[in-house]
Amino acid sequence: MSLETEAILDRRRMRRRLTFWRSAAVLFVGLLLGALAFGSESLSNLAGTRQIARVAIEGTITDDRDQIAMLKKIKDANHVEALLVFVNSPGGTTTGGESLYLALRDVAEKKPVVAQFGTVAASAGYIVGLGTDHIVARGNTITGSVGVLAQWPEVSEMLAKLGVKFNEVKSGELKAAPNPFEPASEGARRVMQDTIDDGFRWFLSLVETRRGIVAQNVDGLVQGRIFSGRQALENKLVDEIGGEAEAVRWLETNRNVAKDLKVVDWKPAPEGSWGAVTGSLSHAAGQALVAVVGSVLNLAALSPSVGRLGLDGLVSVWQPPEN
Repeated sequence: MSLETEAILDRRRMRRRLTFWRSAAVLFVGLLLGALAFGSESLSNLAGTRQIARVAIEGTITDDRDQIAMLKKIKDANHVEALLVFVNSPGGTTTGGESLYLALRDVAEKKPVVAQFGTVAASAGYIVGLGTDHIVARGNTITGSVGVLAQWPEVSEMLAKLGVKFNEVKSGELKAAPNPFEPASEGARRVMQDTIDDGFRWFLSLVETRRGIVAQNVDGLVQGRIFSGRQALENKLVDEIGGEAEAVRWLETNRNVAKDLKVVDWKPAPEGSWGAVTGSLSHAAGQALVAVVGSVLNLAALSPSVGRLGLDGLVSVWQPPEN
């Protein structure tokens, strides 16, 4: 074989190698940027890093399907050892609190769940805490406010002064009652009160069952009062005063979670978004992606370098007085 022929073959082999490494590099960078773009948990999930998942429940609580789906993923993720729930919410809808409570109890069937209360964890925010195995609160956290309410404005007198009359035709006197265009009838108030009482009994039974207390024995609890973290500890509404460090230590000491695990933030990915697609890929084909990334790394020998606006349904929310 001539020297010229050998040189041509060598150049072809070199081009093939270069094409391979370019493709591998593009794939690796694409996966890395995608994981970084769609949340800090994505990269850790992709690599299967053992971790404590951290979920933040903040602001107004509603029945959020994306949030519930994320908690299901946390339950099924083998590399997640435990769940830490950070709660900083004055509450929201009773249904929203119920759905989160049930989802957290579902996670707790498989792995330990601990709550850390922030500035406020009241009403539906406290319901979320009841869904965990252990509650850590700051000494000055506002918590409690056990209760349910329904509110509606009434503008009938204002409309009358403006000469505006509201007409309606309905199938029964309790349909769409109460409403803001007329004074509430006794029947409408009675139905609303019965519904509120039913929701309150459910809430109170959760407190008594989960906290092992008799509600009537805690001063002001049945009346819906708030408690500081220290007062809540005295009344067994929370388990410990502290922050995230204490919550993690409880997991390590009492639930045998490995020490020094990284605490990784998880955030819900809306349906149909690229984040949801990435999450689905990570869950269903994660092992294949890990294998590809691992192969690239090995072959290249790389070194690792509110307001309650628009809330429907019964509400469980703490409202500070306005001056």
